[in-house]
Amino acid sequence: MKSMKKTILITGCSSGIGYEAALYLHNNGYEVFASARKEEDVTRLKEEGLNTLQLDVTNTDSIDRALDSVLAQTGGTLYAIFNNAGYGQPGALEDVPSDALREQFETNVIGLHELTKRIIPIMRKQGYGRIIQHSSVLGLISLRFRGAYNASKYAIEGLCDTLRLELQGSDIHVVTMNTGPIHSKFRDNATVKFLEYVDIEKSHFKKEYEEEVLERKEKKSESDPFTKEPIEVINKVILALEKKQPKPRYYITTATHLLGNLKRVLPTAWLDKILIKV
Repeated sequence: MKSMKKTILITGCSSGIGYEAALYLHNNGYEVFASARKEEDVTRLKEEGLNTLQLDVTNTDSIDRALDSVLAQTGGTLYAIFNNAGYGQPGALEDVPSDALREQFETNVIGLHELTKRIIPIMRKQGYGRIIQHSSVLGLISLRFRGAYNASKYAIEGLCDTLRLELQGSDIHVVTMNTGPIHSKFRDNATVKFLEYVDIEKSHFKKEYEEEVLERKEKKSESDPFTKEPIEVINKVILALEKKQPKPRYYITTATHLLGNLKRVLPTAWLDKILIKV
């Protein structure tokens, strides 16, 4: 982009991948707009030197205010967006209330869609852009007790696949990130939602919850070879931003490559036998 810094809006920067990506890009020449939902996180990020704004992707007014602020600072343009905001709602589907599923979709899918929809006209007008959508390995395969999150990420896959076709020839690139396990607060946040919405004592899966959801979280080893650092995601975000023709999707972490490839080659019944053990 000529001599100007490339601009990028990142959602979900309070911690984890969003936070690390915002810092990395800020320190490597990008004009980063790091957004977070809570005011205390916005304040903290500002104190760390980031250009930060409050953005709740489930709130239309919040989206409007954030975009107005970004465009006022960039002269009405935006090179890229990284739709990273999201969380996981654990629980067997028979135990997940409809309100919990609705809340999961409001953040992970509807918020992503509304923000993307509002940015596309900006990118069409300027004639270029990068839309980076954070999906998951769980947008490719499904695991027990992750049904709400699975469904939200499968929905993102459908949005991305369609949007790529609709933006053909526009020089606006849609890039899907299929990320596997990354060291972050994702599991901690998911456990909060699990305890908020799932009645463990009345569940058919009480024993499995205690052993596979709660106990596994407590015993999760930092040396787990499948769980990687945020830089693994950042490296692919850089490719999505800087390649003249970025790939339409990037697999991130060994787990995504392994499970994504098994999904392609194995019959469904065989794959299920593997996934039931994960």
